[in-house]
Amino acid sequence: MDIKEKIVEEIENGKTSLGIEFGSTRIKAVLVGSDFLPIASGNFEWETNLEDGIWTYSLEEIWKGLQYSYQKLFAEVKGKYGVTISKIGSIGFSAMMHGYMAFDKEGNLLVPFRTWRNTMTGEAAIKLTEIFEFNIPQRWSIAHLYQAILCNEPHIEKLDFLTTLAGYVHWQLTGEKVLGIGDASGMFPIDMKTHNYDENMLNKFNQLPEVTKHSLNVGEILPKVLLAGENAGTLTKEGAKKLDVSGNLQAGIPICPPEGDAGTGMVATNSVSPRTGNVSAGTSIFAMVVLEKPLTKVHTEIDVVTTPSGDLVGMVHANNGYSDIEAWVNIFQQFTEAINVKIPTDLLYMGLYSQALLGDPDCGGILIYNYLSGENITGVSEGRPLVVRKPKSKFNLPNFMRAHLFTSLGALKIGMDILLKDENVKLDKLLGHGGLFKTPIVGQEAVAAAVNTPVSVMKTAGEGGAWGIALLASYLKNKEATSTLEEFLSKKVFAGYVAEEVKPEPKDVAGFEQFMNRYKNGIPIEQAAVEHLI
Repeated sequence: MDIKEKIVEEIENGKTSLGIEFGSTRIKAVLVGSDFLPIASGNFEWETNLEDGIWTYSLEEIWKGLQYSYQKLFAEVKGKYGVTISKIGSIGFSAMMHGYMAFDKEGNLLVPFRTWRNTMTGEAAIKLTEIFEFNIPQRWSIAHLYQAILCNEPHIEKLDFLTTLAGYVHWQLTGEKVLGIGDASGMFPIDMKTHNYDENMLNKFNQLPEVTKHSLNVGEILPKVLLAGENAGTLTKEGAKKLDVSGNLQAGIPICPPEGDAGTGMVATNSVSPRTGNVSAGTSIFAMVVLEKPLTKVHTEIDVVTTPSGDLVGMVHANNGYSDIEAWVNIFQQFTEAINVKIPTDLLYMGLYSQALLGDPDCGGILIYNYLSGENITGVSEGRPLVVRKPKSKFNLPNFMRAHLFTSLGALKIGMDILLKDENVKLDKLLGHGGLFKTPIVGQEAVAAAVNTPVSVMKTAGEGGAWGIALLASYLKNKEATSTLEEFLSKKVFAGYVAEEVKPEPKDVAGFEQFMNRYKNGIPIEQAAVEHLI
């Protein structure tokens, strides 16, 4: 039996796994076979909307994107293999972590979906961090809930269920109000002994005067917490129709616990073991480092979350990733079109990114802020992208592109320095995935310079979280009685995988430190832009 015949047999007999992830700019569906390699995929491009000061996506767009990405995958399978998908071995859904999706008893959305990108919960985050003695970032669902309570929002009286985007999609397709522990750990703090929400903190929240007014029990409105590999329900008949509008997909398919994009990134890079970490670079940028022990103190720059199997993770999350670079690439593309030169977008990215390798180690004195939205780590409330330089700065294309790459890692580096230098966290390897790492070497060199650690990229780096949740779906049906997620990934999925490693160059590390001094000293410039550019 050749490879194509084997794939056809697996599709026809439901020996596949499907992963669908809702990213910030793309919804992606990936179908994998028994060898865990992608068979087909489908994409839907979307973007967040700023409505009445709230970053959001509509429910209509969520379902449109889900169905479109699945139909694209469905069509690719039909075209490549001549097979109509009716059976799938297991399915998983993942999405951007955190945020606020609040529902009443009838399942109606009470307020528009508030994504992780919103920076309107500052008062709540500060108060909860003090009360819990545990860092509660503005993105976290409990911060959104408490801020809504502090602001006396009328919908609180009707609140019956609070979940994330991944939890919402899973609930609608299975009827189960559950969440993978990695995603749940970005809603409310987790007790590492019980692998459930921290009971002491739940009680503290429920006893707050503002909360008691509403007779609200937060533990009763949050999703049930599940570990990777645990049963999270099956696809209902209604869910099958909602996912596959063609009506071919059968109900009853087991579905793994829904996870956040941070968890799927760890899985997709085989970074679920202590002393391993990964950097995910997209609309936002974040690093996940699996810890050997708890941190010694509370750091507002560090989220304490978990892997999908419940191990402790230090997460550094910066709101602003590579969207501003995309805007500048579009400017260059408009220029080439203006002079009647057609350059494919991928080639344009590669050419511009490669220029960064030719720049001065410290970017020639150029300072850029990529803030399209507020940045919690640096205390900036709103976004104002800026390019600043002195008259004698070395302003050329290599330095301009290098500064864009470095600034996209600026807030991240502040948090990583706390982990690696202040907390003395040990990190043996760091893996990269996401759009930045599609261009060979460039992204790796920049990240290696920022954290002074070797950075590796696997050939699957471009597959991202959709592949990661497909692997978690595969783990659900391939899990053996004694196998852990770590063993499953290392011995079955990634056995024989070779990652390309880039080691930090001393001159680049020193150059990044010089850039960071400029970056930190220049924050008041960014603050002034927020205040005066209205």
